[in-house]
Amino acid sequence: MISRLSLRALTLGALLLTSAAPVFAAPCGTGSFETWLEDFKKEAAAKGISATAIQAGLTGITPDKSVLARDQSQKVFSQTFEEFSGRMVPPRLTRGSNMLKQYGSVLGRIEQAYGVPGEVLVAIWGLETDFGVNIGKFSTLRALATLAYDCRRTDLFKAELMDALRIVERGDIAPQDLRGAWAGEIGQTQFMPSSYIKFAVDFDGNGRRDLLRSPPDVLASTANFLAGHGWQRGKDWEPGGANFAAIKEWNKSEVYAKTIANFATQLSRAP
Repeated sequence: MISRLSLRALTLGALLLTSAAPVFAAPCGTGSFETWLEDFKKEAAAKGISATAIQAGLTGITPDKSVLARDQSQKVFSQTFEEFSGRMVPPRLTRGSNMLKQYGSVLGRIEQAYGVPGEVLVAIWGLETDFGVNIGKFSTLRALATLAYDCRRTDLFKAELMDALRIVERGDIAPQDLRGAWAGEIGQTQFMPSSYIKFAVDFDGNGRRDLLRSPPDVLASTANFLAGHGWQRGKDWEPGGANFAAIKEWNKSEVYAKTIANFATQLSRAP
């Protein structure tokens, strides 16, 4: 049975498999991982990442064979909308309704700021990680370095590894706490590092964009992502509606996007 984290990774993987491995100064998969990593550190420094962040984030990093095994064994997701939503939504409805009430004030302020209703954000939160319970246990920096060294999508994962170092550099998350899904997704709604850098916001005002531990930051950042991908305030989110395209930018799987919309609609009707 496919996990809720794996579906995001499968969708990402299906898109990434079309990318050809580029030729660059430190060839992927040739020579030792240690040599490749030293060259990557030099490239990171040349891109302006501090020596402190590079040392803190990459010292002692080794390849993770379990990440490669998961990446290389991906299967096409074949569940129908009825199958997937029927399995994912009903067990999360009661807790989702409770989360809407618990974070009602925060969600109201987020909708005022970004135009995205709380029901949509809570639906994404529940589907991605059971409202922050299952965020993943893989070291993000190790996973991304492993995937960048592997030759299949080197360019993409190198860029994500650079952005993971930038998350460390700006003090949002310490390297040892930077853990998530095997393909590099981070936090309670599973942002790739590039999206983290672009869309994460400090909504609780503590000076850090913490998508691991701060529900206000998590929910506001998710709203910021959707707003950045064309969300229209006050418009419908169901398939065919003005905002369904923004939900599909969150996850390009039609089944997953429809499940988010369905979950949000059910939450909007809950007593």
